[in-house]
Amino acid sequence: QVQLVESGGGLVQAGDSLRLSCAASKLTFSNYHMAWFRQAPGKERDFVASISWTGSATFYADSVKGRFTISKENAQNMVHLQMNSLKPEDTAVYYCAAKTRLLAWNTISGYNYWGQGTQVTVSS
Repeated sequence: QVQLVESGGGLVQAGDSLRLSCAASKLTFSNYHMAWFRQAPGKERDFVASISWTGSATFYADSVKGRFTISKENAQNMVHLQMNSLKPEDTAVYYCAAKTRLLAWNTISGYNYWGQGTQVTVSS
């Protein structure tokens, strides 16, 4: 059974940085596009960033562009989200997701494997 396990969340102040990580198991990681989504209280889950199966291309939501960086380590079965200049509106549960490389990497649909999420709270 495929497992995606997020880590690295926490409570920080506005302007601080956090690095989220997602460890994948039971899938051929190098054959999957990876992404981060987030869900704030009372809101729907939103796309944050994605990276192609090779790690050579990335795609970001406008709200995080220039502040967040997604990276993929195929040898370690890991994907990371470096979050800088955090704002209170970044507060959410962050989820790691995977979809097969047979689908387009730069669309937000098609993710069929999900982690359990990690909480990020940014205080003002």
